[in-house]
Amino acid sequence: MTGSFWDFLLWIFWFYILFACIWIFITIIVDLFRDHTLNGWGKALWVIFLIVVPFLAALIYLIARGKGMTQREMERRGQAQSEANDYIRSVAGSSSPTSEIESAKKLLDSGAITQAEYDALKAKALA
Repeated sequence: MTGSFWDFLLWIFWFYILFACIWIFITIIVDLFRDHTLNGWGKALWVIFLIVVPFLAALIYLIARGKGMTQREMERRGQAQSEANDYIRSVAGSSSPTSEIESAKKLLDSGAITQAEYDALKAKALA
């Protein structure tokens, strides 16, 4: 019974190693094709190198181009964040106190709200 438990732990360890290696290879290939500074021949050579000697190629790639990988990923995340922020601002619209008071004044002038409601909206906008 104890041998099977240790075999199971060893199996989990090797599965983890396999999963980590596949993750690293996919990350490297994705980074290769997102890098606009590297030409097509360079990308092709790296892919061939990854196929022929995968572990050595991955190790060399991470050492030689790891800093650039990090910078490209940070730039991509920053760009995605700014795009999300711009989208949220465009959907939310401008809700400055001045514009809220102005729209409440228009509603008061048109008779849609009473003076008390206008005062409440104005106080809320200024708060």
